[in-house]
Amino acid sequence: MAALAVPMGIGRFAFTPLFPMMQADAGLSLAEGGWLASANYAGTLLGALAAMRARVPAPAAIRGGLVTIALATLAMGVERRFAGWLALRALAGAAMVWVIVFASAWALERLAPLRRPWVNSAVFAGYGVGIAVAGLVCLGLMAAHVTSARAWTVLGALAMVVALATWPVFGAAGAGGHAAREPAPRWDADAIRIVLCYGAFGFGYIVSATFLPVMARQAVADPAVFGWAWPLFGAAAAGASFAAGALPRSLANRRLWLISHVVMAVGVVLPALVPGIVAIMLSALLVGATFTVTTMAGFQEARMVQPDRARRLIGALASAFSLGQIVALAGVSALAGGEFTGALVVACVVLLTSAWALRGRAAHA
Repeated sequence: MAALAVPMGIGRFAFTPLFPMMQADAGLSLAEGGWLASANYAGTLLGALAAMRARVPAPAAIRGGLVTIALATLAMGVERRFAGWLALRALAGAAMVWVIVFASAWALERLAPLRRPWVNSAVFAGYGVGIAVAGLVCLGLMAAHVTSARAWTVLGALAMVVALATWPVFGAAGAGGHAAREPAPRWDADAIRIVLCYGAFGFGYIVSATFLPVMARQAVADPAVFGWAWPLFGAAAAGASFAAGALPRSLANRRLWLISHVVMAVGVVLPALVPGIVAIMLSALLVGATFTVTTMAGFQEARMVQPDRARRLIGALASAFSLGQIVALAGVSALAGGEFTGALVVACVVLLTSAWALRGRAAHA
């Protein structure tokens, strides 16, 4: 859980609560914010493609990824050039996906024989825990009137502490140190379907996940109010993971994934239909809750579809996810104002379309 908290809460999403701070003290524009987010997701795409083919032992990949995230985040607090920020966020994105792919596959392989859904839920709750903790840290730093540069340094130090604390776990006996190469995924209709739907997930959630604090700041300028949008997103993500573990086993991963996309679609479009801070906070709850559940269901479904090729298929899902994010943010980067309505409506339609595509029986069912 700790190993998944750092890449998601800091490697990917540290920028989300820090973006309003960087707008205020570094003069960052919405377009520049879109480019920084896109650089992170471009790094994620390249990292995911590399993870699919790598023969690196899982412990080395996880350890190296966690330390790289920490160093790249610390450097964000020192670097002052926009080009440097782009490079550092791309590096953090590449390291983030290595940890996600290798740690998820590593954990799922060991958890599968236990047949205890709540343990799976505890592991994937790391996504929400990381987001919530990073959001709360930034909320406290905003209240203390700390600069965005100092905030990056604090989050980088936190990431390094977790990397060092988890270091011995992945070096333990039987921790999966071999580097055997998995065969490539079998590209049958079912594998293609779940990869495309996971890409739609990346496209559908990313505008909300990147710009929710900005939308909240546009609605209410007080950081003591808008600053809660991101911690709320993370808390919902962590809580939903545990709630999903308590669901009946008869609710298959694919059905859970479908339901999550429908609920997420509602959460995504809500701020476009109902202006105001209440709709934005409800959006944070709905999108946050379904974000982690969809990730967990998608990765577990990949392992069910092709258990002997799970890591490489999870890497394919992560690649599609990253590509979906890049495509979605490409349009937002061109925005001159702060209007998100059109992007949110399109994201809602994409999520509903992918839910429709997931309605069929799984090939392995």
